[in-house]
Amino acid sequence: MIYTIENEALKVQISDRGAELMSIQTKDGTEYLWQGDEAYWGDRALNLFPYIARLTEGKYTLDGRTYHMDIHGFVKGSVLEVQEQEADRIVFRLTQSEETLKQYPFDFVYRIRYELEGSRLSVVFSVENPNGRTMYFGIGGHPGFFVPMEEGLAFEDYYLQFDEEKNPVRVGISPTCFVDGNDREYPLAEGGKLPLAHSLFDDDAIVLRDMAKAVTIKSDCGSKAVRVEYPGMDYLGIWHMPHTDAPYVCIEPWSSLPSRQDVVEDLSTQPGLVHLPAGETYENRWVIRIF
Repeated sequence: MIYTIENEALKVQISDRGAELMSIQTKDGTEYLWQGDEAYWGDRALNLFPYIARLTEGKYTLDGRTYHMDIHGFVKGSVLEVQEQEADRIVFRLTQSEETLKQYPFDFVYRIRYELEGSRLSVVFSVENPNGRTMYFGIGGHPGFFVPMEEGLAFEDYYLQFDEEKNPVRVGISPTCFVDGNDREYPLAEGGKLPLAHSLFDDDAIVLRDMAKAVTIKSDCGSKAVRVEYPGMDYLGIWHMPHTDAPYVCIEPWSSLPSRQDVVEDLSTQPGLVHLPAGETYENRWVIRIF
């Protein structure tokens, strides 16, 4: 089922499957969210939990047992219940089930809240741990945005404008999309810019750390732009389908990284995962702002 929230600036639609954003429109009808196309990428804005990207051999270990999980975890394929809804705000909720326990041996309460304030859409992840032991997980977003955003402009007319003029570090990712340890500085153009070109993604995603905590997709030739803020996320993925002329860019705030190359991770010792003690709640907020 598709749910709608809106205010004086934006109309936003969300599916209960994965609590995935389906549409972000300004009141003039301009669509900013990628609408999915199997020729390039059929999804629009996946929510990632309890793992980010790929597990080596599709599995991990915990307490001496082996578990299997698909890329990006199971929220993306789950139907969430609506817990609260107002005109400009909605909360989705997912708890453990027989199916999730096969993949992830924890009880949990996962919530995602969407709320509008002017031209800003806040996305708030919340995870409660009702277990008697620590939970381990990754969490993040995977939204795609149309590029170009205006008729008459080309993909290459756009760039990513980072909020700080500093060079982040590109996380080393192998050709099979696992962490390989070959991190290196990733120089940006003057002013903290990353000019867009389809060839940027020929080696798949660009994953950054030590980056600015906000980035804007914009063009000096146009007036429309999208800004993504992620103050509580340690990593940022930038992606479109490799070796294509895909007319979108994904800006992906992540709390953690995929598995290390050739390592079947122990979930309790993998670097970077959230460790949530028994009885506690984790929250992380990121924001999409439309110009």
